[in-house]
Parts: sequence; structure tokens; C-alpha cells
Amino acid sequence: MAIELFSNGKHRCIMFNDLVTDTSEEAVQANQFLIVSHDQGALIDPSGNITYNALTLAMQKYLPKKNLAFLLASHQDPDIIGALDKWLYSTDCHLYVSQLWSRFVPHFCNLNRADGRIIGIPDEGMPIPMMGSTLYAIPAHFLHAEGNFQFYDGTSKILFSGDMGASLVDAKSITTPITTKAEFYDQLHTMSGFHKRYMVSNKVCRFWVNMVREMDIEMLVPQHGRYMQGEAIVCFLDWIENLQCGIDLFTQEHYRFRPLSVR
Repeated sequence: MAIELFSNGKHRCIMFNDLVTDTSEEAVQANQFLIVSHDQGALIDPSGNITYNALTLAMQKYLPKKNLAFLLASHQDPDIIGALDKWLYSTDCHLYVSQLWSRFVPHFCNLNRADGRIIGIPDEGMPIPMMGSTLYAIPAHFLHAEGNFQFYDGTSKILFSGDMGASLVDAKSITTPITTKAEFYDQLHTMSGFHKRYMVSNKVCRFWVNMVREMDIEMLVPQHGRYMQGEAIVCFLDWIENLQCGIDLFTQEHYRFRPLSVR
């Protein structure tokens, strides 16, 4: 199912939410995002091999594959960019990823194909010009990867937030945004455990919240689960700002050597 998040006739943002098939019950639901601006395309977090064929077919309803100019990777995980080799082989696109990972992601692909086509994003982020619009790589380090970026679309005012705001839900439940305070707290159980483990610390969560509150955001759209709008974004920022997570929750008990007893 393709969900149109934004369209003004010349600029469109499309979310694909159900391309991870049931071939493995352990595969986590993931969203992929296509931005088309004046017939030039960018894919955000296009995922791995289990989505490549379905994503290729789905995106061609909105953009000829030859017009794909950018792959934008929030970080280096296989569910983000595992199919890199296929994209570099079948298109002329360039990959934008944290400079911290720019020398690691070539392990996903033929080195000859990667040569000159992987752009390292500096820690402070950068603008990525598209035809008729600009995307921005926004710092989100340690949320959850050491080198982590989110992507802000200046035309639609959508923040594609990677793992921040993610919820672990079935793809069929992703049809409309969470918009109200009541609905946000009703869905919080699908987010809480994920953020407590995958976000590194409350310190970086607070830094991120301070940044996002200064931005003009209409929609917060994560890589997993449902997306947020209106009052729900405010609720999420208030919640994550105060969340104890990651290393905040670890103690010496988590670092104990437990040899197996010999019988």
C-alpha cells in the first residue's frame, strides 16, 4: 500500500508501508519513502533485499527508475541500505550517509560501482538540493546509531525521523497519522520498549528535542510504524525528552560473566 503524505502537483512524498513480506516472521515492519520533485527522485531508507523488487515496482508508478538521483540512509543497518549494490547497479543514483559509515557501506556492494557515488554527510548535517526543492540531513547521532541522520523536506515540512518515533506494529494498522494526545498515549505501548533500548541516553534525546522544537514540522514520519501529526508530535517530544533509556538503564548486572556450569 502506498500512502501519499504530501502533494502540491510538482512535489510528492510517498510512503510504502507493507513491502516487508511474511517470508520471515522475524522481519520487522519497515517504511520506505519516495520524494519526487519536478521528476527527480530520492529514496529515504530504501531497506534491504527483501523489499528491493517490490519497492522497484511500487516506485515506478510515481517515478521512472532512471530518474532516481539520491538514496538517503539514516544509518548503516541492513534494513536501511542492505540492497545498496542493486540500486547502484540499476540506477545512476548517489548514496548520502554519515561520513562515519561511508567507508563501511561499500561492504554491501561491488567496490567499482561504489566508487565516487557515496557521499559522506558531516556530523553537522548538510542540505541536499533537489530540482525545485531542498532536503536537509539533520543530526540525530546516537538515536540510535553513532552516526545517524534524519531527513527534513523543506517543501512538505515533513521530518523523516528514522528510528525516533518508531512503533512496532503490523503494516495493516498504518493507514492514517496519530494526531491527538489520547491516541498517542493509547499507542505508547508500541513505542516504549523500542525507545528504551535503541536510544542511547536521555541526554541525546533532550538535545534532539531542543533542535526539533525550533523547526517548522507538519509531520513526523519514522522508519517503523505509524506517523504523527499535530498534537501527537508535541506529546512525543514531551515524552521522549524525559525518557530514561539506553545506558541510563544499565547497571553492573548487565555486565557479568556467567559461565555455564559443568555437570
